[in-house]
Amino acid sequence: MTVPPFSGPFSLIASDRVEGTIVYSRQGRKLGSIQNLMVDKRTGKVEYANLTFGGVFGLGGSTRPLPWHALSYVRDQHGYVVDFETVGLDMAPDDERERTLAFGRDHGGGVHEFYGVLP
Repeated sequence: MTVPPFSGPFSLIASDRVEGTIVYSRQGRKLGSIQNLMVDKRTGKVEYANLTFGGVFGLGGSTRPLPWHALSYVRDQHGYVVDFETVGLDMAPDDERERTLAFGRDHGGGVHEFYGVLP
């Protein structure tokens, strides 16, 4: 019997275990940490994770959404890895600047488009 990838009890994780997890660039540089997840309330799928970076002791930092599909968990690093550096994160869609937008498919689509990742 073949076991499909991500099957079994290890394919699920509680959101509070994801929050606070470090995000690294492919080169091993710490970019920030996951603040929270944005979940589509109709499908139950995670659309993106909000990355907090910069600042000191959690103050004065910025938050930018990252497409969930752009994050790969690397067990040895105990964190997620993405294929880009902090350069450009300041230009990424900003939930604080766009607070008036409804967090719907259009906003999530814009996030995926910015990073060149399919939803």
